[in-house]
Amino acid sequence: MQFMLMCCSESEHWSSLPESERDQVMRDYEQWVRDQVASGHYLAGGKLDESHTASTLREMDGRMKVTDGPFSEAKEQIGGYHLIECRDRAEAIAIARKIPTLRVGSSVEVRPLLYQNVE
Repeated sequence: MQFMLMCCSESEHWSSLPESERDQVMRDYEQWVRDQVASGHYLAGGKLDESHTASTLREMDGRMKVTDGPFSEAKEQIGGYHLIECRDRAEAIAIARKIPTLRVGSSVEVRPLLYQNVE
């Protein structure tokens, strides 16, 4: 089974952490990714730019509307994602629990993929 791990945080909270702590979390994060690659679980992933750089598209009354910035007004925004291959949800959660940003107040949403695009 494939799972998407969506990593969310409040950018203001992250920015308020001491630089040395952010640097250590990111070093630990790089090691977490290397560990997942080595174990064969890791399929893809990436860190997203700040949410204010987003564009949001919506179709309204047959017309496309594009707005700058995130659509969501939530404090937490998706900062990155990981696509992993696991036996089941329990294994996906066990892998996600080790994401280093959790210890500094972030959250991770673990969601199974229903299907994959076939090319």
